[in-house]
Amino acid sequence: MSSYLDQYGAGEERRNKMIVRAVLAFVALIVLGIAGYYALRNHSEKNKLAGFREILEKQDYPGAYRYWGCTPEKPCRNYAYEKFLEDWGPKSGHTEFSKMQEIRKVTCKDGFGVGWKFPSDTLHLWIVREDQSMSYDPFPSWKQTWIAALFNDCSGMNRGLRGRTAM
Repeated sequence: MSSYLDQYGAGEERRNKMIVRAVLAFVALIVLGIAGYYALRNHSEKNKLAGFREILEKQDYPGAYRYWGCTPEKPCRNYAYEKFLEDWGPKSGHTEFSKMQEIRKVTCKDGFGVGWKFPSDTLHLWIVREDQSMSYDPFPSWKQTWIAALFNDCSGMNRGLRGRTAM
């Protein structure tokens, strides 16, 4: 026969376990949310670059030029279609994507930059987050520290490119 005090504190112990589990689940949810944000924050920009690369591999140069927000019929003010073909066409030296390496990635509040190293030279591209427009990175030698990347900080550099620029 059990006495009255045998069950003393059992309900409180169960309640404490539930509180601890709820707090741990909340903390795990926050950690997963933050990790997901940092893993996916450049997803659309990386997809844009992958699409650009894929279309260049197919040698669809008018389609690739559209990735810059331009068309052969209505070329960009600072980046004519002929210049684009010099930079990306079959005679450019930027056609061997199997030998290309991504050498640098920069994340900022207003965009995402990547460096593509080809056997002949290196190109630094920039995607503006606001309108997903492509251009060459105006600060290709800038190095981003891991702490700056954590906070999307580009140290006050104005990277918003309204007019597309060529190399």
